[in-house]
Amino acid sequence: MPSDGRLANQEQYLKGKRLTLKKWTQLRPGWDHDHCEFCSAKFMAVDAPDIFRQGYATDDEYHWVCKRCFDDFKHAFGW
Repeated sequence: MPSDGRLANQEQYLKGKRLTLKKWTQLRPGWDHDHCEFCSAKFMAVDAPDIFRQGYATDDEYHWVCKRCFDDFKHAFGW
């Protein structure tokens, strides 16, 4: 895989995992956002510039990936 500043050993916990396109929702009190595991884009349940309301998430919704990063890394990570 070519050098990319967004890569920081994510393959250890995301390679081969199932990611599903989902709307971001607050899963527990006090947790108002998540970040893309690659580029740090923010996911929230608000309409604002530079905020994503949906993305690709693991089944437990603990890890989120924005569409751009999903498209860039889907083959290398086996999604």
